[in-house]
Amino acid sequence: MSDPAGSGPRRPRSVRAALGLYVALDVLAIGMGMGVPIFCILLGFPAGWYAVRIAAARLERERGPADVPPQGGISVALLRRVLAYALVASGVTLLAMAALWGAWGVAVLFDPPTDYSQLGMPLLLFEPKASFIGWLVLMIVISPVLQLLAMVFGSHVALLAGKREARE
Repeated sequence: MSDPAGSGPRRPRSVRAALGLYVALDVLAIGMGMGVPIFCILLGFPAGWYAVRIAAARLERERGPADVPPQGGISVALLRRVLAYALVASGVTLLAMAALWGAWGVAVLFDPPTDYSQLGMPLLLFEPKASFIGWLVLMIVISPVLQLLAMVFGSHVALLAGKREARE
């Protein structure tokens, strides 16, 4: 089983090409969500699926068959590499969200005459300033973490699907 994410005739792209494509898709997803990274989180599922293919191909080139050790489990090296790819991907989103929301949010936060209830943010905490701070934390910190989780989940689903195909 050389491809844990499913059999396919095409070899995965290089890591640099995949990262460049991911950054372009991430910027497009941020724009489609108008700054709210819901599409970036959803992009984590196919990115995780593809990260398994790239990681398995690189490990196979470096060390031989890397996706199934003799016991029939998943190799730790493959899981570590996929986690590293997921951290890089969520880091890209974290930087984009910090650039998009951080500079504006800090400027608005320390501007005394700002009416936080008129900014268009949902009043999650029933207090306008606390809700604004909560919204910034949600956009800048929690959304990239959710994307990391989506990417790891997508990669594990790909590994399970690949193991299922190998058994059949």
